[in-house]
Amino acid sequence: MIYYTSDLHLGHENCISMCNRPFSSIEEMDEKLIEAWNKRVHKDDVVFILGDLMFKSKENPETYLKRLKGKKFLIIGNHDRTWIQKVNLAEYFMGWSSLEVINTGRGKATLCHFPLIEHEGRFLIHGHMHGNTNRRMWDFVKDDDNAFNAGVDINGYQPVTFEELVANNKAFKIAHKQN
Repeated sequence: MIYYTSDLHLGHENCISMCNRPFSSIEEMDEKLIEAWNKRVHKDDVVFILGDLMFKSKENPETYLKRLKGKKFLIIGNHDRTWIQKVNLAEYFMGWSSLEVINTGRGKATLCHFPLIEHEGRFLIHGHMHGNTNRRMWDFVKDDDNAFNAGVDINGYQPVTFEELVANNKAFKIAHKQN
């Protein structure tokens, strides 16, 4: 199975209030996100992480990486630049880059942490926005039926399949169309 996710922000306490996440502490958020990941993902599944896996954590990055199941591919986000220097990426990831083009089985998709105005392939799968519709980037993607936010904040705080990504984004865009 192939899954997509982004913006977990493991270890980032301010993310709870900034994103209105339903967790009472950073320990609860980290545990719930890891638990939700491991409930879905098995050792041979592939997870494309579209950036910001962790940020400002007091924990060693390997503490998280050792616990997350599956074969991971990291699309580097703006908050990944510090922690990725502290680990041997090849030990935990099957690959990493700032931008990748893959075949989803339904067409080519550009994977990038940031929403792009133009992209290669039929689809754009991105992160960075969380559930925020007040940012200028929302204007780039809100009417694009082929742009999908992989952020945990709009995907049930878990990695999702391509089909779930499409459905969750459609529902989110309909709910926030007026913004």
